[in-house]
Amino acid sequence: MDNSRVYRMIFASVYPHYVNKAEKKGRTRAELDAVICWLTGYSPEALQTQIEKRVDFETFFAEAPRLNPAASKITGLICGYRVEEIEDKLMQKVRYLDKLVDELAKGKAMEKILRK
Repeated sequence: MDNSRVYRMIFASVYPHYVNKAEKKGRTRAELDAVICWLTGYSPEALQTQIEKRVDFETFFAEAPRLNPAASKITGLICGYRVEEIEDKLMQKVRYLDKLVDELAKGKAMEKILRK
C-alpha cells in the first residue's frame, strides 16, 4: 500500500479535526494535547510549534522527541487494520495517534488512554 499521501498531509490541517472530534464528545483540547504529547514526547509548547510550522506527518513523527515506550500497548482496530500488526512503522505511529483520539472521543478514562 502506498502511504505517501498520508505522510505528506500537513499535521496542522488534520489537528482541528482531532479537536472537533474530541470536543463534540465533551473532551477538551488540553486532553487531546496531553494524549498527543504522551505518544510523541513533545511538550505542549513544542506541539504548538509543530502546528505553527505546518509540518507533514512524516516530519511530525521524525522530529518527535521519543515515541512513548508504552505505545506498543495500543491495540485494536482503526480504519479496518489492527494497529499492532501494521508493519510500516510510520503508518503505525499515525494509526496509534488515530486510535488514541478515538479512545478520547469515546470517553475512555485518561489513565487508560495513557496506558497507566
